[in-house]
Amino acid sequence: MELQPGREAVVRVPVATLWTSPEAVRPVDRPALATDPDVPAWIAGMDRDQQVGDCVLSQLLLGERVLVTELRPDGWAQVVAVEQPAPKLDPRGYPGWLPAAQLAAAPAEPGSGTPAVLVVDAIVTALHAAPGGAPVLPGIVLGTRLTGAGRAEDGWQPVYAPGRPDPLWAPEADLVPLPTERPEAKEVLAVADRLRGLVYIWGGLSSHGIDCSGLVHLAWRRFGVTVPRDADDQAATTTPLAPGDEHPGDLYFFARPGRRIHHVGIVSTEPHGDDRRMLHACYVQRRVVEEPPSADRVATLVGAHRL
Repeated sequence: MELQPGREAVVRVPVATLWTSPEAVRPVDRPALATDPDVPAWIAGMDRDQQVGDCVLSQLLLGERVLVTELRPDGWAQVVAVEQPAPKLDPRGYPGWLPAAQLAAAPAEPGSGTPAVLVVDAIVTALHAAPGGAPVLPGIVLGTRLTGAGRAEDGWQPVYAPGRPDPLWAPEADLVPLPTERPEAKEVLAVADRLRGLVYIWGGLSSHGIDCSGLVHLAWRRFGVTVPRDADDQAATTTPLAPGDEHPGDLYFFARPGRRIHHVGIVSTEPHGDDRRMLHACYVQRRVVEEPPSADRVATLVGAHRL
């Protein structure tokens, strides 16, 4: 099936980047625009200023669903990322642009029986043509959901990948079943903490590079829980706490007077008076770090919330 406006499609590459417009991309973005994008090379090629270019909106993971709203003759698709809530932008999901070649038509609904849904628990893994064989899709990231294609064999799990008729194989140890119960906040914190040291990328939503709200979104996605993509929407859909009532795994939100929320961090330790610590993707340090809030952060802290 071909892509069609008004119909859903799925991401066929390990990580697809969502752009503000086709005209906004820069020469440095070329590796991320390829039919088979090289996201690590893209990130490695950027300087500090390019890492925070606002032409990037978000990223989508292998198998993630989108609604196609426009197809351009030059190969660009306008889409709505329906698995990334963005109420202030579009009630259907996060809108943006990406190369149409990075999408595949949505597969038909499964027949009888419910195939197992598996989640990548490794920071990065690869899908192989055969057990122990050559990698076919490298760079599959934490939180990616895959459909099982049968029983594991000798430590390798067959899975389906969008746009490919035959199963591929992932190391069984890199996958876990999609959880059926809501996780405790400290479990989500533990996943986010595994990304400590990861490079900050504006709009990043993968274990190749990530931003502050992306870290929150991805950590909860690992457990099958969908939260909004942006920090202000995350604040609007979580429960405010009284000062001092926060626990590890809760969220700190930050905003300047009269402005909307611009930053989020994950509470990393029990607070003791004014002594707080958080794990966050830091715009200033360009890394995911665990630290006490800086003086500027303290001055702009507007509250702690619980998901």
